[in-house]
Amino acid sequence: MPDAREHIEYLSPTLRLAVSAEHTFGTDALLLASFACPKKNDAAADLGAGCGIIPFYWLRCGCKGRIFGVDIQQSAFDLMQKSVGMNAGIENFTPLCADLRDLRGTIGAGSLDLVVMNPPYKPAGTGILSDSETDRIARHETACTLADVCESASYLLRYGGRFALCIRPERLCDAICEMRAHKLEPKRLRMVAQRPGLAPWLALVEGRSGGKPGLTVLPELCIESDEMRAIVGEYRKE
Repeated sequence: MPDAREHIEYLSPTLRLAVSAEHTFGTDALLLASFACPKKNDAAADLGAGCGIIPFYWLRCGCKGRIFGVDIQQSAFDLMQKSVGMNAGIENFTPLCADLRDLRGTIGAGSLDLVVMNPPYKPAGTGILSDSETDRIARHETACTLADVCESASYLLRYGGRFALCIRPERLCDAICEMRAHKLEPKRLRMVAQRPGLAPWLALVEGRSGGKPGLTVLPELCIESDEMRAIVGEYRKE
C-alpha cells in the first residue's frame, strides 16, 4: 500500500524523485545544486543528501560521472533507492547509508572532484531542538558539525577538487574558518536575497582543495528573478 506521506516530484518530464514528509527539499538545496553543478564527467558526492534532490538535479543537467548521495538515516537511503528504481537507466548514482564522519572504506580518499552539503544551520547548543529526530539532524548540529563536514570533504576531494555548501549569513565566518582549517580555500561566494534591497538570507560558498587565497564575490542572486525560475525549471507533483 502506498505511503500517504510520500509523493513524486517530476524534475523533468521523464525524471521522478520520491519525497516524503520527513525528507523533502527547499529553495536552498536547488540553489546549492545549481551553484556547484559538476562538470559532465566529474565524480561527486552530496553529504546529508536526504531525498536526493541535489544528485537528481545534477542528473537532470546531464551529469555522467559517478555521483554518491550520503545520508546517515535509513529512511533517506530508502527514499533515494526508491527514486533510482522509478527511473530507468540511472547507473551512475549510488545512495549510501553512512555517517559522513566515517567514510573510509566506502568512498576512496581523494577520489572525488566535487563534494557539497546543505548542512544543519543551527550550531550545537543553540535554538530549540525539534521534536522529530529527522528535523533535529537536518536543522541542528546533532549528527555532525561544520568541522566534521569540512574534514570529510577534505578527505574525499582530490587536490584541486571543489567543496560547496550553503549557510545562513550569520554563520558565514564559521564556515570560511573551518574550510581554511581543512585546506579548502574559499574561492567563490554568492549571497541570496528574496529581492533587491532586502538583506540576504543565504550564502553559497565554494572552496578548492589546496587552493591559493583569492575570493571572488559574485553578483547577488534574487529569488524573485528569471534566473531563479531557470534554476528551478519546470516540475510538478504527481
